[in-house]
Amino acid sequence: MAIATKPHNRLKLLFADDERSLQELMKIELPRMGHDVTVCPDGLTAVAALERNTYDCILVDLDMPGLTGIEVIAKAKELSPQTEAVVLTGKSSMETAISALRYGAFDYLTKPCKLVELQSLLRRVAEKRELTNKYLAIKRQLERVEGKSQLIGTSSQMERVRKLIAKVAPTNSTAMILGETGTGKELVARALHDQSLRANMPFVAINCGALPESLIESELFGHRRGSFTGADEHRVGLFEVANGGTLFLDEIGELPKPMQAKLLRVLECGEIRRVGENDSFIVDVRVVCATHRNLEMMVDEGDFREDLMFRINTFEIHLAPLRERTGDIELLARHLLKRFRKGVRTEEESFTPEAIRALSEYSWPGNVRELANVIEYATILCEEGPIGPDHLPQRFDGRKARAMSAAAASGSIAGGSVASMSSGGSLKAMSSNPQTLREIEMQVIYQTLERLGGNKPKTAEELGISLKTLYNKLNQSSASLERSA
Repeated sequence: MAIATKPHNRLKLLFADDERSLQELMKIELPRMGHDVTVCPDGLTAVAALERNTYDCILVDLDMPGLTGIEVIAKAKELSPQTEAVVLTGKSSMETAISALRYGAFDYLTKPCKLVELQSLLRRVAEKRELTNKYLAIKRQLERVEGKSQLIGTSSQMERVRKLIAKVAPTNSTAMILGETGTGKELVARALHDQSLRANMPFVAINCGALPESLIESELFGHRRGSFTGADEHRVGLFEVANGGTLFLDEIGELPKPMQAKLLRVLECGEIRRVGENDSFIVDVRVVCATHRNLEMMVDEGDFREDLMFRINTFEIHLAPLRERTGDIELLARHLLKRFRKGVRTEEESFTPEAIRALSEYSWPGNVRELANVIEYATILCEEGPIGPDHLPQRFDGRKARAMSAAAASGSIAGGSVASMSSGGSLKAMSSNPQTLREIEMQVIYQTLERLGGNKPKTAEELGISLKTLYNKLNQSSASLERSA
């Protein structure tokens, strides 16, 4: 009796052989081994199936009517280079095996082959695919150029977060991480993964607001070559890369409504379908989501599906803003300094008491992300020795720092107005007495934009929103100002 594979080792197979009895046998035995299989009676039918769908592995007989197994392998490699090929042949000569391997076959089996041999070979194919997915996950993480993930802080809020992570990490439950922009939601997602039973499998992160709507489906589910304009090669989606591991969907509130429906289906049945293909296949992925937005309000406004909200909100973890855990600021600052300046050995070498005081008195509207930017700035100015107040950005200068901190907390800034950058690049003045949540949000955007010298991509990155979202908010605000002028 065949032993079923682990869910993340499930393969999507194409079997091609002109022997009717073998076809019927594989229709039964390959699913019993835990795999999905399409059975074809000849090479021409196999190529037609390859043109419609992408397979993890093809098992082909060398001698078939219409097209030979070698020709089918060549076509499979042309359509999808990642597809593995196994040759079945009644000719046990070394010449036949070498010929198949030369055309890119993973291995070969001589007929009649034992089911246990076939199962062992498919297990090796699954292990290779698993290693490939791990490599892709690591490659994408390195491209992000991130430092090592650590949860820093001894405050009661952080201790509660650690306890919640310890509770939910060993389970397969979906988790929702809530908190303001820059509070470290991805660090919590990584901690959930690292403490789970999936720790040795890929952790893959994507910001749902950072991609154009037209590319999100391809990024999540993958596509086959030629499925749309610009699809020049087969692409493995992030769900497939994360197979067996964890997929972190940051800023889930930015996901377009059509994609919300497709994500809900994946979460409910575990099946995905690549763009341009007809057949779906099963993946084993734990999904962790995060957002700084109020999903319940979005549901009321018709911008987010209620059924999806309930599905992803199985277990909530709230991250407090940095201004509510000021006792962690010094610990975080010293940790960040060690990251940026490798030579720090003692506390005396890091910050002066005056610098720590200035950092602690600031309200940090950008949270930990803003703190990291400030420490990097100070590290550039002060290459060695302790960092003092003079090495901090200008907004930390004495009374001005306290005034700006209070302004950020209340939604206004010192001086009574803030310079805002419109979509056309002109500067406009906006009243600094916001009354609504929308006005407070725009004040924070304008303050960050002004501090970064009008650099919109950096502003969007620091605020944790997509560049498209930033432009939309600025355009809406500009139009509102012109109407009221």
